[in-house]
Amino acid sequence: MTERHHVSCWLTDMDGVLVHEEQPLPGAADFIAALQEHGRRFLVLTNNSIYTARDLRARLLRSGIDVPEAAIWTSALATAQFLSEQIPGGSAYVIGETGLTSALHEAGFVMTERDPDYVVLGETRTYSFEAITRAIRLIERGARFIATNPDVTGPSPEGSLPATGSVAAMIRQATGVKPYFVGKPNPLMMRSALNRIEAHSETTVMIGDRMDTDVIAGMEAGLRTILVLTGSTKRSQIEQYPYRPTRVEDSIADVVPLVAELAPKP
Repeated sequence: MTERHHVSCWLTDMDGVLVHEEQPLPGAADFIAALQEHGRRFLVLTNNSIYTARDLRARLLRSGIDVPEAAIWTSALATAQFLSEQIPGGSAYVIGETGLTSALHEAGFVMTERDPDYVVLGETRTYSFEAITRAIRLIERGARFIATNPDVTGPSPEGSLPATGSVAAMIRQATGVKPYFVGKPNPLMMRSALNRIEAHSETTVMIGDRMDTDVIAGMEAGLRTILVLTGSTKRSQIEQYPYRPTRVEDSIADVVPLVAELAPKP
């Protein structure tokens, strides 16, 4: 990595990199502190659309990780920004929680069950069969189908939970309409994050714990990538993929020295 451009900006996934089920991972607080100490622009990215950035800041702070609210970028925020650029002041039928509905409201969208421009599917703890049925019927009548992210499961202390991708697959099977996923691995989310902090792909690094979302999204957006082994992808699984991260580290603790090492020279 040192043979190429310096690193001015950093993007990092949250779950599996900074925290695991709300428990801080080794080096997470030190990494954020190092970014702030060296004046590096950064964003914490998450495909989770349940929580607002303010909620996530509070959750991270309880784990001892101090991330400013403005430095958190969720799939809900990226979805709201994308839709506001497609149909400013549009309407949507939404399956999701506060993180998604708040983002869409702030982007100028109206929530409605009658002839919406979009059906927008996000994560929720309580997927309703009635809501899914309504979504299917609205899509059949011509509403465009958007989903915040393709993750099929999410973590919980008891085990996996069905997530947006699983419900999107059911709606797709019922309607024959393929959703457009905004979140990772769509490089659209990465580019929106880059634009948010006025970063350039050649001088930005993406850190993640998943080869099939974080690493491929960073690679397709033209970023260098670091895979940490504290989350989903294990070292033995890397060879299964036809692409490679720029660097592999055991945890975010191993990335902390790179913040200074790869910083622009004065």
